[in-house]
Amino acid sequence: MRHLFFILCIALVLPITAVAQKATMATGMGIKAGLNYNANGKYIESINTNADNPDRNIGYHIGLFGKIGDPRLYFKPEIVYTATKSDYTDEDFKMQKLDAPLLVGTRILGPISVFGGPSLQYILDSDFGDTSINDIKNDFSVGLNFGVGFNLDRVGIDLRYERGFGKNEASFLRNNSVNTSRLDTRPDQLILSLSVIL
Repeated sequence: MRHLFFILCIALVLPITAVAQKATMATGMGIKAGLNYNANGKYIESINTNADNPDRNIGYHIGLFGKIGDPRLYFKPEIVYTATKSDYTDEDFKMQKLDAPLLVGTRILGPISVFGGPSLQYILDSDFGDTSINDIKNDFSVGLNFGVGFNLDRVGIDLRYERGFGKNEASFLRNNSVNTSRLDTRPDQLILSLSVIL
């Protein structure tokens, strides 16, 4: 599944960025980085049926994007490495993943645009406290990104919201328990990015 995800991402981004380099000034290939304000889903401990909701925490992301079209309508595929952290009562959950948002946007007023689209997500690694989680239901999942951007020439800032579509639970044994604990790994985050078209 990991190889299929990488092949799909490369097949989407490379042709688009090649075409974008020949297009007008509003398009091209670039780099982006920023901060994520993240929380994942509920944690249900095996010995307790009460759910523990996470506190939000700050993570980061860095990646590449292509942009093709004009201000009235553009397509912006991205490949982004993301590291997030959510704090629970006794432990924290850390996750590293590759995101591939496929965004469509339009300018609404001057340098301000709105955008949205699906985001393909592949989980690279995850840890809950000192427990490495290898049994996540789906390493590959789909979410939704939508937000607003501010662009001046080749520099842009955008703020977006991301949410996973369906529950993607991790299950594991903790503290020599015979019962399984569960953690919803679905992202729920605000993402602030700075981008530069090269």
